[in-house]
Amino acid sequence: MEQSSIIKIGEEFKPSEKLKNLFYIYLSLFIIFGILSWYLPTIVVVYFFSPQIVKVIVTVLTLIPLTLVVLFILYWIPKYYSSIVYKMTETEITWNRGVWFRTIGVVPYNRITNIDIKQGPISRGLGIASLKIQTAGYSVSSASGSFSEIKIDGMKNFSEVRDMILEFVRGNRPMAVETYDISNQDKVTKELVKIRNILEEKLK
Repeated sequence: MEQSSIIKIGEEFKPSEKLKNLFYIYLSLFIIFGILSWYLPTIVVVYFFSPQIVKVIVTVLTLIPLTLVVLFILYWIPKYYSSIVYKMTETEITWNRGVWFRTIGVVPYNRITNIDIKQGPISRGLGIASLKIQTAGYSVSSASGSFSEIKIDGMKNFSEVRDMILEFVRGNRPMAVETYDISNQDKVTKELVKIRNILEEKLK
């Protein structure tokens, strides 16, 4: 079922089914450029210039494992897509994904600092994008102090989803207030009083 254009608060939603197409395209590109680009020339050389036993060994040691890997990925893609679930509540975003190892996470709106839309050429052609949501205080190694805490993949109505999240962020973010060290403030006040007294003495 294709992703609904309306996301309801408190109800789970999934990526567009075009995300599976994106995975299949990536797999096809991997087969073409990552496997066939070196495998076909190797096979040609082996089959034309090697004895029969070498042909059999090469086939068994290369073609069969590669075929099993591709079949495994073809099996994994729909399973992984089915496992991806997001939910937006009044206070936070939750997500759940993973076929064998499940990942469950929660990000409160008041921790969100930025939302980036990521869309490659293939994703653009499919009309989908990912939302990379950054939160403050999660990454020590990040120079900016932000970290992509959650990525909402395969969104067809990605701009609307981003705007919806930002509305909640604005509504839940604590108001910025200036804070002062009371002890330092007292010291500054005392120094100002001393300066005022000195000036008053000189003006008399």
